[in-house]
Amino acid sequence: MNTDSERSLFYTPERLAQEQAHMMDPPRGPLLVASCATGTYLAKGVVKRYEEFLSAAGSRKAVMHLFDVDRRFSNGETGVRLEHHVNGYDVFLFQCLFNPNDDGLSINENYMSFFIAARALHESGAKHITGVLPYLAYARQDKPTAFKREPVTAKLMADLAVAAGLDRFIVWAPHCGQLRGFYGPTPVDFLDPLTLFVEEFAEFRGRADVVAVAPDVGASKFATHFGRALDINVAIGSKYRPEPGAVVISEIIGDFQGKKTAIILDDMISSGGSIYELARKLSREKGIEEMYIGVSHNEAVGRAVPHLKELHEKYGLRRLVVTNSIPQSRDFLDLPFVKVKCLSDSLAKTINRIHYGKSVSEVFTMPGG
Repeated sequence: MNTDSERSLFYTPERLAQEQAHMMDPPRGPLLVASCATGTYLAKGVVKRYEEFLSAAGSRKAVMHLFDVDRRFSNGETGVRLEHHVNGYDVFLFQCLFNPNDDGLSINENYMSFFIAARALHESGAKHITGVLPYLAYARQDKPTAFKREPVTAKLMADLAVAAGLDRFIVWAPHCGQLRGFYGPTPVDFLDPLTLFVEEFAEFRGRADVVAVAPDVGASKFATHFGRALDINVAIGSKYRPEPGAVVISEIIGDFQGKKTAIILDDMISSGGSIYELARKLSREKGIEEMYIGVSHNEAVGRAVPHLKELHEKYGLRRLVVTNSIPQSRDFLDLPFVKVKCLSDSLAKTINRIHYGKSVSEVFTMPGG
């Protein structure tokens, strides 16, 4: 004869229906935010902001979280251990793939931690696993250089992520929108930074002496949308690389008559070579006196910091706006003209929309758009 304790462990259709009638979790399952060690700084900010939104809406519910799920064995291998059951949960797994600080792991180590953490969640029964990768490493390796026999590494990384068990991705301002195709039928939310930069530079709306400048054709579409939103003119640089690591801005196409201020927009600063050459050319040849820069991702490697200091001291750089999609290096944060925009607000809203099966695009729609 079954004991009461044995019966309490056995489910019936009637018992399940009774429990579900009192559940507040959405169809995707209860929410869980997890993070690998390098992504914890951002995951903590998002959890805090999400709970602030909940509180403002009259909810006292907290967000379940698992931070720093990865670790290193003595031989350098990566291990992951989950300190809480995840069966049936709707998991959002955070990882920052690049850390410019000396104590940071490499991109490859961070990617491996991300894959292993995803597999741990998958094998432990998570209902959904969404990878939150604000900065998508290897995104620039989206096609081979002509006749150079290079792999499409961005596609390889997408294949590995899906194979690890991830069934959705959130990426902030990727290198190009075509990357979505590498993930096949797996949903990918590419978050648009247009709203962020339009709000940041709203003071220049409608000014005839201001021009938005794209360093190259790749950034021209974004600069065009930005220019239309602020009702200012747009110019485009013509760039080529004679050799790896070298940049030449051959010309800047646009109307500079009466223009004294330039807002330079790009997806990334790596060594800063492109923006450095563009800004000097704007000052020397186009008569630009003040410059403002907005970039979605700041790696700040190599000569980036010296380049930016020189632009500030000699070429009128007044403000550089970046996001915290990447942990910022200490010497970069010491620059007095730098402003770092936190992505916690945008990511918290995005997670909320996905978790409840609502439209993500509504979060990033321009007013009146």
